[in-house]
Amino acid sequence: VAKINPQAPLDKVCVLSCGISTGLGASINVAKPPKGSTVAIFGLGAVGLAAAEGARIAGASRIIGVDLNPSRFEEARKFGCTEFVNPKDHNKPVQEVLAEMTNGGVDRSVECTGNINAMIQAFECVHDGWGVAVLVGVPHKDAEFKTHPMNFLNERTLKGTFFGNYKPRTDLPNVVELYMKKELEVEKFITHSVPFAEIN
Repeated sequence: VAKINPQAPLDKVCVLSCGISTGLGASINVAKPPKGSTVAIFGLGAVGLAAAEGARIAGASRIIGVDLNPSRFEEARKFGCTEFVNPKDHNKPVQEVLAEMTNGGVDRSVECTGNINAMIQAFECVHDGWGVAVLVGVPHKDAEFKTHPMNFLNERTLKGTFFGNYKPRTDLPNVVELYMKKELEVEKFITHSVPFAEIN
């Protein structure tokens, strides 16, 4: 149980209990993109959109959305995405496409798909020397992460996170405050409101 601002509308802040906080925290608390940096977001579902929102709040200048479904791109602009890459549009690995777009690699990447190939791509697309990749998606239990050891020796960092490194009881009230101060726009995440009678 987390005690939040009594003024907060519960029909809005209820969506902070899982995916949105996870993506937001993955960017703000774990990837920590410096102001003006370039961030790649793999997967533009709710968690990925929240990661883009976190990168936007942190002050990233380029936020590149990576998704196989181009119909998600327009919506993702509302969450701060500035560019999009559909891996299906290219005949080379998407990490190479991103490296070319960004002069050697992105500063930060956040993987929100749970697909092991996307996880490897998210790690291999960050820049040598300072790039940080954050894994958020939950992979298949038998999946294995394979990459060349040089990717670590070249000073790339790989991190994982659970719930965006937020501690629910102490940190969720602050996420609610971000919303109350209009720094985080929760309404963008809500597409429908339905009464209980209409839920199957």
